Amino acid sequence: MTKIAVENYQLAFYGNKVLKSRAKEVTEITQEIIELVDAMFQVMYRERGIGLAAPQITIPKRIIVVDLSAYKGPSLALVNPEIVRSSDNLVSYEEGCLSIPGIMRDVLRPDEIAIKGINLDGKEVRFDADGLLARVLQHEIDHLNGILFIDRLEPHVRRELTSELKRIKKLNRT
Repeated sequence: MTKIAVENYQLAFYGNKVLKSRAKEVTEITQEIIELVDAMFQVMYRERGIGLAAPQITIPKRIIVVDLSAYKGPSLALVNPEIVRSSDNLVSYEEGCLSIPGIMRDVLRPDEIAIKGINLDGKEVRFDADGLLARVLQHEIDHLNGILFIDRLEPHVRRELTSELKRIKKLNRT
């Protein structure tokens, strides 16, 4: 078994085309997928995040990791996650993103969701989420669909970010 070198995984930043594309379904939980999930957790911790989607490290696969243990929440990995139900009640909360460093803005999202996905044992899991967990899951699943949190901002708010976004785009390695 080869160990993935985490230092080989770098963040994709705003402007990288992988962040604007729909990630591909994972058809089988292989050792490679398990090692990728381990690497994703390590990159997330290295970058001081609470969630990470595979496209954020330029891997166009439908995999997310979340660790809310610092907030008395769960640590989990999901393959092919889907939101199967959302509440009508929307709440605003400030979000940031490892792929858009230095920008924080309020985003309106449903406060409760129901999720289904595959765990690393290859079993389907379904659960309800609210609060911070619901928000992080929605944010990360958006990444799998080529959506960034800034895409959810009002056009005038996003226009205000133009110069900062141009600066962030330059962080991508060619």
